[in-house]
Amino acid sequence: MRHEVAACIIFVGSYLALAIGRIPGFSIDRAGIALVGAGLMIASGALSLEEAYKAVDLDTITLLLGMMIVVASLRLSGFFAAASAWIGMHAGRPMILLGAVVAISGGLSAFLVNDAVCLVLTPLVLELTLALGRRPMPYLLAVAMASNIGSTATITGNPQNIMIGSFSHIPYGKFVLALGPVALAGLIITVALIAVLHRAEFAGVARLDALRQKNSVNRALVIRALLATVILIASFFCGVVPAKAAIIIGGLLLLTRRMKSWRVYAEIDWSLLLMFSGLFIIVAGAEHALLSPEVISAAGRLQLDRIPILSAVTAVLSNLLSNVPAVLVIKPFVDSLKDHDTAWLVIAMSSTLAGNFTVLGSVANLIVVQRAAVSGVTIGFWDYFRVGAPLTAITLILGTWWLWL
Repeated sequence: MRHEVAACIIFVGSYLALAIGRIPGFSIDRAGIALVGAGLMIASGALSLEEAYKAVDLDTITLLLGMMIVVASLRLSGFFAAASAWIGMHAGRPMILLGAVVAISGGLSAFLVNDAVCLVLTPLVLELTLALGRRPMPYLLAVAMASNIGSTATITGNPQNIMIGSFSHIPYGKFVLALGPVALAGLIITVALIAVLHRAEFAGVARLDALRQKNSVNRALVIRALLATVILIASFFCGVVPAKAAIIIGGLLLLTRRMKSWRVYAEIDWSLLLMFSGLFIIVAGAEHALLSPEVISAAGRLQLDRIPILSAVTAVLSNLLSNVPAVLVIKPFVDSLKDHDTAWLVIAMSSTLAGNFTVLGSVANLIVVQRAAVSGVTIGFWDYFRVGAPLTAITLILGTWWLWL
């Protein structure tokens, strides 16, 4: 009984701290909170050290690491800067610029981890819009929101989908066929909603002055990184285990004479990998100590087999806890549902789209806001909410209806 009480306290305390993002009085981030919680689970006896090792889903960690190496290689080669410059040269009107930003952010986030895409695109879009004499905010909102929506489409789009892919073993192609249409429709809605709510920016037919492209691209590295990315995505559709494909391609990209390996390592979000490892252990400790037939039976009374209810519960938890912790909380109850694949698709869709509700809804949002603030552009809570809230409601209803058909 003592272990159960300790596990409950550690689980609730860890998740509250993760939701807030800090512990008052301490200089600790979410990764640190997850590691402290994991350590306490082991210290309390809720899990043995061996059980903690087994709790960490290495497929998820490996896939994340491999995808981060791929994104880092694309960025360091100059690919993203070249894409931004190309848009600056060819986007003749603000609406075309907005559509291009949404397409690139959403398209890249569909296959690459969206957090990394936002990290790279935000300063480029900020620089581009200022150079063109436009207000950066609508376009930065487009980066964040399109990134979240685009990442819904595939297993490799965001951290929670990567976990879901590992848990569910849903084939990559089946996942795309189920959620790709939702993502595509969501991106179109994003363009329309931002244009309507920021109509002063997009009213009229003002033309944009074309920018000259700066020659800061290493063509050989760009071609190499793009070829590797295409092979990687093709391997996903061919049925290769995503973690296996990503770490092989990521490792091969390090074999170059033109780019120092340490520059790639500096681009990797090591704190995200640490946070995931800690979360796996925290949730495993809670499952081990607290999950009983009575708890499973109580969850059954929520009727999670009904797609609208599962979607709503996932969306609420994702905004209370953040999407990755929410998925881990729901995971133990999926086994009791009749259609596992559909349940996981609903959870993937809802946990991702719910991230657009507020600026705190996803890591991608925070990356955009924080990187914009460094350059003197402030995106406030209400600036984000007035677009994010209706966008979330519309896309969640659309996604739930699509999976319910």
